[in-house]
Amino acid sequence: MAKARGANLVTGFPAFSARRLVELLLERGEKVFLLCQAKFEKAAGELAADAEQKGLAGRLVILVGDVLNIDMGLSGRELKQVAREVTRVHHIAAIYYLGVASGLTERVNVDGTRNVLDVASDLDRLERFVFHSTAFVAGDRTGVILEEELEAGQGFRNAYERTKFDAERLVRGHMKDLPISVVRPSIIVGDSKTGRIDRMDGPYFLIRTIVNFPVDVALPLPEGGAYPLNMVPVDYVVQAADLISRDPGAAGKTFHLTDPNPLPAHKVFDMVADNAGRKRPKGSIPSLASKYLLRLPGVEMMLRPQRHFFEYFNRLTIYNCMNTLTSLAGTGVTCPTFPSYAATLVDFVKNQARQKAHSMAKAETEIEDAFY
Repeated sequence: MAKARGANLVTGFPAFSARRLVELLLERGEKVFLLCQAKFEKAAGELAADAEQKGLAGRLVILVGDVLNIDMGLSGRELKQVAREVTRVHHIAAIYYLGVASGLTERVNVDGTRNVLDVASDLDRLERFVFHSTAFVAGDRTGVILEEELEAGQGFRNAYERTKFDAERLVRGHMKDLPISVVRPSIIVGDSKTGRIDRMDGPYFLIRTIVNFPVDVALPLPEGGAYPLNMVPVDYVVQAADLISRDPGAAGKTFHLTDPNPLPAHKVFDMVADNAGRKRPKGSIPSLASKYLLRLPGVEMMLRPQRHFFEYFNRLTIYNCMNTLTSLAGTGVTCPTFPSYAATLVDFVKNQARQKAHSMAKAETEIEDAFY
């Protein structure tokens, strides 16, 4: 009797990379067990309904649970089914938003990873456990960062970097017992073909600012724009992670999912301005002044999600990605160059701005109509 085709277990929904990975796996006709918290069950159900409309009924199984709980909060029956069918695990669940209390970030990013590893150790047919880490476990290091490197005496700029470092160290400790691959994306941006993204933070803060800036005014950038700004489109990240999960030689290795040829930050935003029909950024805000500005009450709250992004402007860090290039060789999947999708990102931001303006105008009209 032929062996049943394996299924995938994905954590982290509704994070955009988790959603996109699930969509990729379903489109290929594979079965996916999707772990989600109860508060996201409705959104997961909508994803399942969309899959059914595409003729993929039964391929997506929603598991309501939480990585913070023992056995991920699953019932005995659910655990048995997962143990019987799952061959690949993609652990994406993490907190990266800097406005969250560091204690919760620690629990989700580290303790949550430990709980998922415990479940994975009981899977009868496990072929690969993919831990979605981040290139920024390098912390405040500069120079060339190798994929095999983790602990190098680095400091960390925020709780996200520190806890993902701790989680990766935990995962690496299980490599002798489990077939693990670690993937480390840099800054994830929208789809290279559609520009689609779920959150307008990180680089999108500056893209949106440039798009909405007065046509005849040049925006100054934070100091350090001469250094590479490493960004990768979400479609590349999920395709690469999926292929690495199927590469027999990838177990026990770490992979930088980074742009092998990143542009300097000022070139990136020159290109954004050109595509938005705005003046190119000119001048710079000294890094010391930027730090003081980001600490001001009100300003700090508004820009908190962007702080880690601004801090990448003034450090020369190069992420070697030889393992990734070797694993993906011959697959046709390569990291798109920023010039190839810059216009797509800008168009998406412009469309979002138009839709928001239209919604606001419609709401104002409805309010006015209520008075007449």
